[in-house]
Amino acid sequence: MLLVLLLLLLQWPQTDSGMRKAKCLLTLEQGKVNPNNHYKPGDYSISGIISTTKATFHSLSFSGSPSRKFSSRGRKRFWKFLPFLFATEDINQNGHLLPNITLGYNIYENFFKVEMTPNALLDLLSDGEANVPNYRCGRQRNTVVVLEEAETGISIQISTMLGTYKIPQISYSFASKILRDKILFPFFNPMLPAEGVQYPGMVKLLLHFKWTLVGLIAPETDQGERFMRIMSSLMLRNGICAVIHKTFPLNVLNIIFILEEYFKWRHVNVFVYGSETSSFHVGMMIAQKAFQRIQEPIAGKVWITAAHWDLSPELMYNNFSLKYFSAIFSFLIRKRKWANYDALHLFHSSLSNFMKKTFTCSSMKDDISVNIWRRCRQREDLMALRKEEIDRVLALDSYLIYNTIWAVGRILNSAYISLFKRTVMNRDMKVKVPKLKAWQLHSFLQSSQFHNNSIEGVYLDEKGDLTADLDIVNWVIFPNTSVKRVKSGRVEKQTSQNVKVIIEQKSIPQVEMLNKPLPPSKCVESCCPGFMKVVQEGNHICCYDCHPCAEGTISTIEDAEKCTKCPAEQYPNTNQDDCIPKTETFLSYQENLGIILASLALFLSLVTGFVFGIFIKFQETPIVKANNRDLSYILLISLLLSFLTSFLFIGQPRRATCLLRQTAFSNIFSVAISIILAKTVMVVLAFLATKPGNKVQRWLGKSLANSIIFSCSGVQIILCSIWLGTSSPFFESDMDSEPAEIVLQCNEGSVAMFYGALGYMAFLALVCFTVAFLARNLPGAFNEAKLITFSMLVFCNVWVTFVPTYLSTKGKYMVAVQVFSILASSAGLLGCIFIPKCYIIFLRPDLNTKQYLFSK
Repeated sequence: MLLVLLLLLLQWPQTDSGMRKAKCLLTLEQGKVNPNNHYKPGDYSISGIISTTKATFHSLSFSGSPSRKFSSRGRKRFWKFLPFLFATEDINQNGHLLPNITLGYNIYENFFKVEMTPNALLDLLSDGEANVPNYRCGRQRNTVVVLEEAETGISIQISTMLGTYKIPQISYSFASKILRDKILFPFFNPMLPAEGVQYPGMVKLLLHFKWTLVGLIAPETDQGERFMRIMSSLMLRNGICAVIHKTFPLNVLNIIFILEEYFKWRHVNVFVYGSETSSFHVGMMIAQKAFQRIQEPIAGKVWITAAHWDLSPELMYNNFSLKYFSAIFSFLIRKRKWANYDALHLFHSSLSNFMKKTFTCSSMKDDISVNIWRRCRQREDLMALRKEEIDRVLALDSYLIYNTIWAVGRILNSAYISLFKRTVMNRDMKVKVPKLKAWQLHSFLQSSQFHNNSIEGVYLDEKGDLTADLDIVNWVIFPNTSVKRVKSGRVEKQTSQNVKVIIEQKSIPQVEMLNKPLPPSKCVESCCPGFMKVVQEGNHICCYDCHPCAEGTISTIEDAEKCTKCPAEQYPNTNQDDCIPKTETFLSYQENLGIILASLALFLSLVTGFVFGIFIKFQETPIVKANNRDLSYILLISLLLSFLTSFLFIGQPRRATCLLRQTAFSNIFSVAISIILAKTVMVVLAFLATKPGNKVQRWLGKSLANSIIFSCSGVQIILCSIWLGTSSPFFESDMDSEPAEIVLQCNEGSVAMFYGALGYMAFLALVCFTVAFLARNLPGAFNEAKLITFSMLVFCNVWVTFVPTYLSTKGKYMVAVQVFSILASSAGLLGCIFIPKCYIIFLRPDLNTKQYLFSK
């Protein structure tokens, strides 16, 4: 009953008074840019969202219904479609991969535009005839992965929509690090390193050619903003001045040229361009217009681009002039085969004909939208393409797509085998394997095997991140717009933070001969070796003054940041741009000073020996007997040893000579002074013993003299023993005393012990001088007190002069001062004490008699 009533109400006629009509009906105009789709059916489908045609669209106006229309459109890059065809065909014909399974593909064009991508995604996610996601009716695509090479903004858009359906997204471009965040984009899988992998190599290239005054250019996109920020920081850290920062909108119609902004471009010869696939030509056109409007002659500019793709089509099919550019550098992933650029126009025509014969196309109107889809299905009877042309297609950037599809095929095969094994184990019988779902591939895509078998030249670093070694390519453009690719070097990854740039020096003259010489790009002339950079206050860091290196430092390269010291065994040359090996020096027997001192020591030793012989011969004469003959003999032997110790100081120092020379010198001199002190004391006691009733006579004798000698010299022996036991002298090479020499010398070990030994000798000499001075007027024909007083005066003067002289000299001259002091003081003792006696013995024998002795 209710159902009948409802039908009657629906058929009740409506009056106009009860019906409201819409005042504005929504009428959508058919767009001029219709989406297209190339596909081949299969059990599983690999989808691709690619950009083969660069186009600009008219801006949407609010005066009429929205309609998308082309304002300009470039050539279609057919070689980006063909890898899907070649790879799936090769996989299907491979008996070891996916047996009894057909692999298809589904390709969408988005014209490098964000606004064209949603149509492709909606169609890809819709299994029905209409573009309605989650609605299945009719066609079944079974998409397992989606391949794309889009820029960051489009990749994020794709990832956001695919993430809902857990469909893996595989990118074969240098994607932003933002997309590597597995929390935000868990289904994004990169095939190439992150965006910016070529930036350190670009900076190293600038440093190699000493281009320190550069301009930065990038599009007004997120990627362009990141490029400007990262490169500015890298350049600043490496002393490169980016004096131009220019960003431009992607739409050429929105670019406003203000001539004053481009005057600075005249003085900059090198530009670093953060190019993107969709906007490379825009930046080149801006540069062309800027240089055209500057009236002054423009030198050949160098263009260093972040482009990671083959630039030959860009440069050959361009609508901008390249006459202002002397070189264009880019960084490409290393590969074995490169495209042949001869007759590229004919090659393009051949591919266009092949596409027309390979695909059957039809147009289809979507029921719930204004879009008319142009769908092109691959024919079953595939026309054969010559191997040379296939190789040429894959030698372009298409090899990235081809290799990626093959990697997906291997992963799909592994996942299918794994699913088959689990199904058999669970059911323990022969059953039909269920179809793979897209989400089941995620664990396989995360494995290192996926990357190891994918793109040549790409590998995982020590942190597990993708990296690649890059080729530095210089694109030489000839007047007839033909292109020659010259490999100019390579960028090799050293560590996660460092790269090494290797420039092939032979390629630079080749490029300059083919095209134009590479221009300089600097604020000032380079600082020569021997100088260092000092930044001008208030100016860019690459504008600097050149200051000479400080004394004792060098700089061996141009534009040195600072001067450095030479190694200890070297010293700077006159120009302070190199280090010269120091020469080893010591007081040797081959130099004049050493010869003089050695000859003097030998002569005085012979004189002492001669005097000793005289005293032996005339030992029974009164003058020898009266002056304590035995002590005189010991004193002469001590003086002879003192002269001979000089030879321990001359010649190259050794460990043994270093240990002996100071201790031998100190002990022998202490013995000599102790003997002189004993002789002086004996003279005083002998005079006192002549007085009646004086008890001093019992002290006279050899025992007192020996006691004085042993006790006084024994103290010095103890001091030297402590010296040798605690901090003994040793051999060393003194690198610092002389700027151009290495002084081979003996380090005294303990300076305190050295001066302690000298101080003790000075104390003995002072006591001896005091006693002799007090006894100088005692009666006696052969009283030695006067002679000893004068000899001690000479001795003390020599060693008092020695101390400041020794401290003010360096190197071998310190040794010479000490040797001279030893010889002078010993000669003073010999001359003052023994020469007068020899004079009496030989020239005044009348005084050498008992009568003369007793008369005095």
